[in-house]
Amino acid sequence: MTEQTKMERVHHVFEKISNQYDSMNSIITFKRHLAWRQDVMKQMKVREGSKALDVCTGTGDWAIALANAIGTRGEVIGLDFSKNMLKIAQEKQEQQALKQLTFIQGNAMELPFEDHSFDYVTIGFGLRNVPDYSTVLREMYRVTKPGGKVVCLETSQPTLIGYRQLSLFYVRYIMPLLGKFIAKSYDEYSWLQESARNFPNKHVLKQMFLESGFSKVDVKSYSGGVAAMHMAIK
Repeated sequence: MTEQTKMERVHHVFEKISNQYDSMNSIITFKRHLAWRQDVMKQMKVREGSKALDVCTGTGDWAIALANAIGTRGEVIGLDFSKNMLKIAQEKQEQQALKQLTFIQGNAMELPFEDHSFDYVTIGFGLRNVPDYSTVLREMYRVTKPGGKVVCLETSQPTLIGYRQLSLFYVRYIMPLLGKFIAKSYDEYSWLQESARNFPNKHVLKQMFLESGFSKVDVKSYSGGVAAMHMAIK
């Protein structure tokens, strides 16, 4: 699949499933994604008044968590290329009246920001859907201030024998069926399971971070390895 084809396919998927995205996430992960992100935020030790960017922000939950941690003296930007996902993110932001938070449409492969702009750059369950992982990691590195943190929370490959096979079975067969019956989107959830299944394991991803220029990368697995956090320092 070419970069352009993958971008178009992913765009179609997220434009179509935007209304069910939050509820489906909770069903598919048994709400564990909320606990994973909460723990990642604890590890990040976000400073009040700082500046953050959430790449592939989707419906904006991580950007909102960052905005609450950073407070009114700071600034948070959530970037995504799906208008429908951003519409939901903006509705949440308006409900919570978070003036320090802005959502913009943009491409993770070409971030529309100056070098060294942000103290924190995050990406949650979005890296697996971009056309080129390394390009996005390099872009995130570029816009981060020296000493700043880039944090990725993403699906991963469990290593425990038996659990790994069970997890792959769930992702490959059960997830698309849930998509079909609950969100009426079998094809879209088939694509999401495919992107999760083909995503690099945590060791390969750590190496990709290092090759993108980061000096230090901490890795933490969640729920037996079905998800992993990579926290990198520039």
